[in-house]
Amino acid sequence: MELSPFLYHSLVRPKWINQFYVHNRIQKRLDLSNKRILDFGAGTGANCTLCQPGKYLGIDPDEKRITLAKKLYPYYDFDVFRDDSLCVEKDSIDVILTIAVLHHISSDKLKNYVKQFRKVLKSDGMIVAIEPCLFKKSFINNWYMKSMDNGSFIETEEFYHDLFRNEGFTCTTIQRFKKCFLYNEIFFIAK
Repeated sequence: MELSPFLYHSLVRPKWINQFYVHNRIQKRLDLSNKRILDFGAGTGANCTLCQPGKYLGIDPDEKRITLAKKLYPYYDFDVFRDDSLCVEKDSIDVILTIAVLHHISSDKLKNYVKQFRKVLKSDGMIVAIEPCLFKKSFINNWYMKSMDNGSFIETEEFYHDLFRNEGFTCTTIQRFKKCFLYNEIFFIAK
């Protein structure tokens, strides 16, 4: 069952969960101040507060989620992502955030997006990703994620790294962790 954007924002991405599992991890390791940020799959905008207004653009294909994001965070920029094409100027982005998005996208489409990421990123830019991930010897969590998550394409750490390496990125896993006991997650950077 698909939740309304408001219920999703309130139940799946409440502020405390986002702060604990996403924001704290990123803020401990990266300084996003004065960086031009593209939030790929921004949803209802829960991660925009990591960034400065005027330097952030959140995109998502769900028009209803973007409408809610604009209401919740009026000082940040959001746009509906259409036609599988990043409408962002070449070499203009310092950091692409992709938080719990990749596992909703087929591998063919992902390859296309990673190519586009390369074009819009500045030469010293990076991709910051936190994703559900299948772990070896984690049968219950893997089963749970495959059964309960709306994302149909949960992959392994190796898959994500290979995806970005094939486009010339260097990948570094920052942390592997469990979220809410039943989700295996990986936090990685691609430069």
